[in-house]
Amino acid sequence: MTITGEMLRTHPKADGSDALLMCIEACVECAQSCTSCADACLGEEMVAELTGCIRKNLDCAAVCAATAVVLTRQTGSNPDTVRAVLEACRAACAACAEECEQHAGMHEHCTICAEACRRCERACAELLAA
Repeated sequence: MTITGEMLRTHPKADGSDALLMCIEACVECAQSCTSCADACLGEEMVAELTGCIRKNLDCAAVCAATAVVLTRQTGSNPDTVRAVLEACRAACAACAEECEQHAGMHEHCTICAEACRRCERACAELLAA
């Protein structure tokens, strides 16, 4: 079990659902992946052509990190805020994945990032449906 799973399991107010755990972990992984992809794009020779990708990477990383934080706080949760943050995360992940998929043929880091974004997008959708 991951540290996140252990913390949720021992939290007196957490629902302990697999969907919640999967979403938090997907958000953290996606935030890291997007940050790393943006940095890798900055290291590419054709950096000027990747500014849109870098921007979407950084936006997605920020939204995913914020979503993970909001989802981790279980005491006194606000369902409207949680829903809004999950929708925003899903949208940011979809936009970033689309952008990275356009560069995946030339940059493996974009392939990896797009996959992380799609996993996070699915995890947000599953938690919204739960």
